[in-house]
Amino acid sequence: MKTKVGVLVMSYGTPESIEGIDAYYTHIRRGNAPSEEQLQELVDRYKAIVGGVFPLRENTNHQVESLQEALNADSRLPDVEFVCYQGLKHARPFIEDGVEQMAQDGIKKAVGIVLAPHYSTMSVESYIKRAQAKADEVGVEMTFVKSYHLHPQLIEALSRRVNAKLDLFKEAGAEREDVRVLFSAHSLPEKIVELGDPYPEQLLETSRAIADKIGITSWQFAWQSAGRTSVPWLGPDILDTLRSLSKEQVENVLVAPIGFVSDHLEVLYDLDIEAQDVAKELDMRLMRIDMLNSDPLYMVTLCDAVVDQLKQAQMV
Repeated sequence: MKTKVGVLVMSYGTPESIEGIDAYYTHIRRGNAPSEEQLQELVDRYKAIVGGVFPLRENTNHQVESLQEALNADSRLPDVEFVCYQGLKHARPFIEDGVEQMAQDGIKKAVGIVLAPHYSTMSVESYIKRAQAKADEVGVEMTFVKSYHLHPQLIEALSRRVNAKLDLFKEAGAEREDVRVLFSAHSLPEKIVELGDPYPEQLLETSRAIADKIGITSWQFAWQSAGRTSVPWLGPDILDTLRSLSKEQVENVLVAPIGFVSDHLEVLYDLDIEAQDVAKELDMRLMRIDMLNSDPLYMVTLCDAVVDQLKQAQMV
């Protein structure tokens, strides 16, 4: 008889339909409803991407299913049956719903992992705190993966994607060394730097590892998708960076949004529409790498992180 171990797969979340955007946005704003103008702007963004909100939900669902398959195909813990549960930060099933379901299913031990390779107190830690609080309440023993930003299979998967797009640039007439690679991730408020948060450095470590692996020297880091609040956010913003590169007479740019693991709104709209519009204005050729989504190498990364965390916590 195998021991069942739960895996809470956490991510930011996406509304299930256009009609659900209002409730979703209100939850992000901690219960404060957006203005009509703010709501319409977000609705328009979802409508602008191919398929609206649906591919985003489907991607996450498929990632969770694929991870469960990978874990149960892994031979390192033959006496364990893994059951994956989804827990979203701002949409149903919420993080607490996932933990509650584990308890109802009789799960006594579980590991939590976020679909984000880089740790921050404002992102990953906030997921962990919510999951731990619920786990304590319902009697599930939990341990958590905090980051996996330098896992060899993650670096391999991302490097392959960068190489593939650099090859396309070459086919279009641009030499590899003439392409500026822009690694990017979701910006966070600047105050995290004062707190010694590892998020910016972990992102640079991932960027360096990819650059070293495939031998690129023309690269830099840019932030994207900053929130519109009164506090300053980490920069430079990717749109400003594109304008600066244009002044340097850089004509070919490849964006590698390594802070994201699937086709989020921040990729499909902020990069594929907003950044592309700026690139066209600047007469710049802009491409981005394909996202990881359910890439087998990414599933191996997650699988390894989960198994290693369980062993480290001596829960299996």
